[in-house]
Amino acid sequence: MSKRLDRVLSLAIRQDVKQGNQDLHKKFTACLEGGMHGIGFSPYQEGQQPGDQLEEDQITRRMKIIAPYTKWVRSFSCTDGNEMIPKVAHELGMKTLVGAWLGEDLEKNEEEIDGLIQTAKRGHVDIAAVGNEVMYRGDLTEQQLLDYIERVKAAIPDVQVGYVDAYYEFENRPKITEACDVILANCYPFWEGCHLDYSLLYMKDMYKRTQAVAQGKKVIITETGWPNIGEVFHGAEPSQEGAVQYFLNTQHWSRDEDVDIFYFASFDESWKTKDEGDVGAFWGLWDANEELKY
Repeated sequence: MSKRLDRVLSLAIRQDVKQGNQDLHKKFTACLEGGMHGIGFSPYQEGQQPGDQLEEDQITRRMKIIAPYTKWVRSFSCTDGNEMIPKVAHELGMKTLVGAWLGEDLEKNEEEIDGLIQTAKRGHVDIAAVGNEVMYRGDLTEQQLLDYIERVKAAIPDVQVGYVDAYYEFENRPKITEACDVILANCYPFWEGCHLDYSLLYMKDMYKRTQAVAQGKKVIITETGWPNIGEVFHGAEPSQEGAVQYFLNTQHWSRDEDVDIFYFASFDESWKTKDEGDVGAFWGLWDANEELKY
């Protein structure tokens, strides 16, 4: 009798879990169809990585997949075909946050800065981002970055110009905060080892800390997300249910409190494992085959 009861209870638990997952995924579908403010665009197909030449057809194909669900698209570079991303986004009715990728290679930086300026002059940049996490990585000095920001601001005075970095860099570097027209902050509870249960509260705190030093300028969360596969990072555990719940929490907060958020990311990209380990390949809402994961 006891064994039979155990089997009945085990089956009931499995059914409850299955039903719970189905309910969660229905909520995901409804939330996605309700639309996002923005999303980080992932252009690289399997076997590609930054530095490879992108083709317009692959950009267009992927852009058409995400276009029904987002108002804005964020790109990260203005070379190697990435400069086509804002053009395609505008053609499909989306606005663009366009980045120039800056690093230790000063010659490449010049190509990126020129690409950003020329893309803006063609009318395809709604917000310009001069660099992404350059201070976090230590690729340039603060003065070098400031010089790039001022060059871009002078060249495209009618476009808002900012710089993307972890939220706390804007606390630590007031000169950079002062130089930006808009504050572009990456907020990742996952990468600070925060348990899913407290992740939304933690991200709200990141946002408020950035607002406190923003000098009245608009703060946009330019990256946040949760992976569905990979190793546990302190208290943060990748899982399918966790990724869905984090997405729901983020989007509901974005709508309820009018917070502009670019979700990271659109598609899984395996090249990211080089810097982030196995978890790096699984941040997308769509998988590497361009199928919706949830």
